[in-house]
Amino acid sequence: MAAAPLRVLACGDVEGRLEAIFGRVRAIQAKSGRFDMLLCVGNFFGSTSEAEWAEYRTGAKKAPIPTYVLGANNQDTLSYFPDVSGCELAENITYLGRRGVYSGCSGLQIAYLSGTEAQEQPAPAHSFSTKDVAELKTSLLSTPNFRGVDILLTSPWPRDVGTFANSAGEIDTKKCGSKLVSDLAASLKPRYHFAALEKAYYERLPYRNHMVLQETPQHVTRFIALADVGNTSKKKYLYAFSIVPMSAMDPAELVKQPQDVTENPYRKLKKEAPKSKVPIPGGEEPACQFFFDLNKHQGKKRPSDGKERGVTQPKQAKKPPQPTGPCWFCLASPEVEKHLVVSIGTHCYLALAKGGLSPDHVLILPIGHYQSVVDLSSEVLEEVTKYKAALKEFFRSKGKRYVLFERNYRSQHLQLQVVPIPLDLCTSEDIKEAFIAQAQEQQIELLEIPEHSDIAQVAQPGTPYFYVELDTGEKLFHRIRGRFPLQFGREVLASEALLAQPQRADWRQCAAQRPEEEAQARAFRRDFEPFDFSLRD
Repeated sequence: MAAAPLRVLACGDVEGRLEAIFGRVRAIQAKSGRFDMLLCVGNFFGSTSEAEWAEYRTGAKKAPIPTYVLGANNQDTLSYFPDVSGCELAENITYLGRRGVYSGCSGLQIAYLSGTEAQEQPAPAHSFSTKDVAELKTSLLSTPNFRGVDILLTSPWPRDVGTFANSAGEIDTKKCGSKLVSDLAASLKPRYHFAALEKAYYERLPYRNHMVLQETPQHVTRFIALADVGNTSKKKYLYAFSIVPMSAMDPAELVKQPQDVTENPYRKLKKEAPKSKVPIPGGEEPACQFFFDLNKHQGKKRPSDGKERGVTQPKQAKKPPQPTGPCWFCLASPEVEKHLVVSIGTHCYLALAKGGLSPDHVLILPIGHYQSVVDLSSEVLEEVTKYKAALKEFFRSKGKRYVLFERNYRSQHLQLQVVPIPLDLCTSEDIKEAFIAQAQEQQIELLEIPEHSDIAQVAQPGTPYFYVELDTGEKLFHRIRGRFPLQFGREVLASEALLAQPQRADWRQCAAQRPEEEAQARAFRRDFEPFDFSLRD
C-alpha cells in the first residue's frame, strides 16, 4: 500500500504579520482541508512584531497548525531565538535551529540552514559560515545510501539558480543570493528548496541532479522563492504541495523526469569547487539535529542554555554523582539483589532483569550512579559498548537478536534493558514497526535516528526520553514532555506482534521466587562465559 502524502504549506517572509499568515492558513484549511505543517523561510519576525507576538508567546493565541521557522537574518531579531539549537517559541511554533535536519516517523527529511551568508569572520550569530555548511553536508552525506533530502529550507536564494532556467524577473540570479547555499543545494539534492528575502515569487523549472548518459538517473529539484506575507503587489507568498517522503517512494517513480526539466544550475560551481574536504575540528562529530513531526501533544521544547548544540564533544572523565537516597542499582548499595548479577566489568555490570520478559532478559548498568546514557563519562560509555557487542555475539550464537531500550523518566539509575528475540520470530523491520505502531496508538512520536548518530546529539543531560536500539544499530527516540507509560518498552515487546506474551508486560506479574532466579543467573553466567570480556581483561 502506497504511503499517504503529507500536505505541506511553505511561506516567505512573515515579518511579524502573524495574524495575516495564520488567518490565510485557516481560510485555506476551511476550503481545502487540513494541512500537516507550515514551513516559514526568510524573516519570521519584523521590527514591529512584539505586540502580535506577545499574544502567541503567552498562549492567548495559537498557530492553527504546527509551524516551523528559520532563525534571525539580522541583529534586530536575534532576541526572539533564545536557543541556537532550536526550541519551541510558542505553542505550535518551533524554531528549527541554526542548521540541521528535521526528521520524523513519517520519513520526511528536511534540511535547514538559518541566517544569511557571513561577510566577515567570526560569523555573526545571525549568519552562517563555510564551516556551518560543511558540517551540515557531512552529517547527511556520511549517511549510508544517501540519495538526497525531501526539502531544503534556507532564507537566501542560491546564487546562479536561474542558470539554464526560466527568467526570475527583476532578480539577477548571478548577483543575488549565496554561493554557500548553492553548494549546499548541489550536495543535498533536495526535491523542494524554499527561500525568501528578495520580496519576489519565483518558481524555477525543475532541474536534474545527474548528468544524462553519464550518471544513474536521480530525482529532480524544484526551487521556489516566496514573497513577503501580505505584500501589496499580490505576489505569491504561500505555496501548497503534497509530498510522499523519499524513503517511502518507489525508486522508479522517484526518478521520473518531467518534460520541462533543465540542466543543474550548479554544475559549473561543483566543477570549480576545491577537491579537498573541509575538515571537521578534532573531536567533533557532524552537526545533526532532530525534531518531531507534527504532534501537538509534544509540549514545550527544551529550555535554552545559551550554547549551540548538535556537535558532540568528547566527554571528560568525571566522578558519578551520588544518589540522593537508597539506590537499587548502585552495585555498592545494600539494596542490590546481588544474586541476579551475572557479570562485573570495571565500570559496568550485567544483571538479570527481575521479572524479565524471558529468562535471559538482562540489564546493562553502570557500577556508579548515573541517571542516563547521556550522563555517562567516556570510559563508562566505552564499556557499555563492549557489553552490547558481547551480548549481540552471545544472543546470535543462540539464534536470537536483541532489542535494547532505556526509559530516562521517573528513574534515578540508568538501566539499559536488553531483551532477546528469536531470529525466526520477526525481523528488525517488524520490531521497528511494532514500536512505531504502538507509539502512534498512544500518541507518542518516535523518531528514527541515523545509525551514525548517538543519543547525546538529541538529548541533553536531565532530558526525559525513551530510546530503543536494535542490534543492527538502528535507533528510535522519543522526547518525553509529559506523562509517559512506564511499561511501554515491555508492552511493545510482549505484544502479539512480537513475543506474544502480553501477560508479561508488567514485571510485577512475572517475578520469580529467589531459588528460580538464582538458577537462571547460574545458567546465564555459564552460557555467557565464552563471550564475557570482563573475565579476560
